[in-house]
Amino acid sequence: MLVGGAGQISLTKDGYKLLYEMQIQHPTASLIARIATSQDEATGDGSTSAVLLVGEILKQAELYLGEGVHPRLLVEGIDIAREASKAFLDSYAHQKEPDRSVLTEVTRTALRTKLPQPLADSLCEVCVDAVQTISQKGEDIDLHMIEIMTMAHKQAKDTRFVRGIVMDHGARHPNMPSRLENCYILTCNISLEYEKTEVNSGFFYSNAEQKEAMVKAERATCDAKVRQIVELKKKLCDGTNKSFVIINQKGIDPASLEQFAAVGIIALRRAKRRNMERLQLCCGGEAIQAIESLNEACLGYADLVYEHRLGEEVYTFVEGVKNPKSCTILINGPNPHTIAMIKDAVKDGLRTVRNAILDKKFVPGAGAFEIALHEHLQKTKEKVAGKAKLGVTVFADAMLIIPKILAANSGFDQMDVILKLQDELRNSEGSAVGVDIESGEVCDPIALGIWDNFRVKHQMIESAGVIGAQILLVDEIIRAGRGTAKPGMAI
Repeated sequence: MLVGGAGQISLTKDGYKLLYEMQIQHPTASLIARIATSQDEATGDGSTSAVLLVGEILKQAELYLGEGVHPRLLVEGIDIAREASKAFLDSYAHQKEPDRSVLTEVTRTALRTKLPQPLADSLCEVCVDAVQTISQKGEDIDLHMIEIMTMAHKQAKDTRFVRGIVMDHGARHPNMPSRLENCYILTCNISLEYEKTEVNSGFFYSNAEQKEAMVKAERATCDAKVRQIVELKKKLCDGTNKSFVIINQKGIDPASLEQFAAVGIIALRRAKRRNMERLQLCCGGEAIQAIESLNEACLGYADLVYEHRLGEEVYTFVEGVKNPKSCTILINGPNPHTIAMIKDAVKDGLRTVRNAILDKKFVPGAGAFEIALHEHLQKTKEKVAGKAKLGVTVFADAMLIIPKILAANSGFDQMDVILKLQDELRNSEGSAVGVDIESGEVCDPIALGIWDNFRVKHQMIESAGVIGAQILLVDEIIRAGRGTAKPGMAI
């Protein structure tokens, strides 16, 4: 629980969120905290593991520094171990096609570290559905095409995936229908109201008749645009079960809204710019910038458009679209703290699915990789000459912090668990060996479907090794910045 200066409260289990919000004064601690930022920006997960690994590298190095070993020799060994670890990761990872089952398993592994287990299991399905909806073969995955909408309503378990778009505003006329089926969707950026000129200009008149003529001319311009839209609606929908919806990025004045309501059109005005792009990808069609471009080819389609009122808030749902390339995750929760926690977890879950699809490599979890890497580095150490092998030992022993923390957080003795894992690994002939957090015994993470992202482990090894080495090479911490002496005074 984080409490801000104004009393605001934030509940989270995300390491990045904790370190980002904390006020850290010590320069070394601040440098370590930056790892969480770089790890989260690069992969969306593993920030806590990276920080733990750096701290353990420094702890293990302190044992040798106290005996007079120069930091440069330790850093040389740490660099060797880092490169050997990345090479081992490439060979240890499992190459497989990211189908739905394995994507669900890797997302579940990530989300269970941030949320209660039942909620994490339901959200992993939501995240996989959302990313698979926008994923196109041979193209990068743009997670901005997934709208994350929040509603302070119901329970967290009611968070769901919407195969369509949810907008946080509704129609602006009381006589407009609140639900339509088989809808043509017109997305446009056309002004249907009186507008001020874009340059400083003035209109002068000498009598009331001239003023009235100017008003009528401007009204006629708006009416002509509305009339074209209404005529297209009648042409396509009259005598059928079709209906018509307008979503406009600019304004619609009351007189125009009245005309749309009279023919049963739902018209939304001042839609957010990000929603306009998502609507085209979701419903099809294209947004028009001028009324002259209006035709049937520019229209999208949705099976259902309806409003949902929650107190004074109005939400518009566009569902039943065909072949969407954009979608929505609707987050429900009883209070702002729960909603914020779920929203952060969902963003990390989406990144996890995206990474898995792009990497097509998966690393057995539950501490299995770290135990196997420790054993591998012990063999690598024998090939290193001189005191640099002490740096390899530092890095190898630091990797054990991950299974140690898993055991400690589960209520088991760290050393007992580590010894069981190492014994089983030597007897298993290369099989993955992890920590069973339910019993404290050895488990097979592959059989249990516990997978980690390849790039999360790769980034963790890289950033932790580099930052740990840089800190070890620091001789003195000196406060930088000019003094407060007046100009001309001797310093």
